[in-house]
Amino acid sequence: MELNSEQRERFSRHLLLDGIGEEGQMRLCESSVLVIGAGGLGSPAAFYLAAAGVGTIGIADSDCVDLSNLQRQILHSVNDIGKEKVISAKESLLALDPDISVKAINIRADESNIDSLIEPYDFVIEASDNFDTKFLVNDACVRNKKPFSHGGVFAYGGQLMTYVPGKSPCYRCVFGDPPPADSDPKSKAILSSVPGVIGSLQATEAIKYLTGTGELLTGRLLVFDALKMTVRIVPLPPVSDDCPVCKKYYGA
Repeated sequence: MELNSEQRERFSRHLLLDGIGEEGQMRLCESSVLVIGAGGLGSPAAFYLAAAGVGTIGIADSDCVDLSNLQRQILHSVNDIGKEKVISAKESLLALDPDISVKAINIRADESNIDSLIEPYDFVIEASDNFDTKFLVNDACVRNKKPFSHGGVFAYGGQLMTYVPGKSPCYRCVFGDPPPADSDPKSKAILSSVPGVIGSLQATEAIKYLTGTGELLTGRLLVFDALKMTVRIVPLPPVSDDCPVCKKYYGA
């Protein structure tokens, strides 16, 4: 493909960047990313993917917009209350760039659909709000050799890491099994801007992966503390010999 005059103007700042330029922008326009979750993390992630010109963005979520979402889920507005989140998200993203393709997938990811859900996409952003889905996405991405970015938020902080098949430990290598149900982050308080920080960084990881630019958070965990305004990069151990998914699919 070639960039048209409108795209050259829209993405002019990207075209000036070493590491992206015209070739990298064309890669973005031809790429596809699936965002699982249209909430606090998925909102900024999807917005910045659309702004960057990622050609196809899938949004998977089964919830509808309610008033309590608006404190942090910036894809949605008061006028969207009661609407399916994926429809609200699609409308917001196409309002930003009508030339991209947005797939509104109104389903809850589970064992019966996760493999087919992630299969068409080049990269996955795990932006869910519960541990069961986080482990579900991780296991499916390992099984299908699909790169993904994990993001998590809690109160005044958050974390993220990137998994690339065969090159880094997966989420289960690092965190083991899901914690007890009463530890589910869906029930926890969260500062409105924190998902914006982590979700934006998830989009950045996707853009870097798709363009082959910079160093990804593979084998490293970024930990953000808004109260102290600190960012720590924690080195992660290698692929765990005890990880059931890595051991099964990669012989770890």
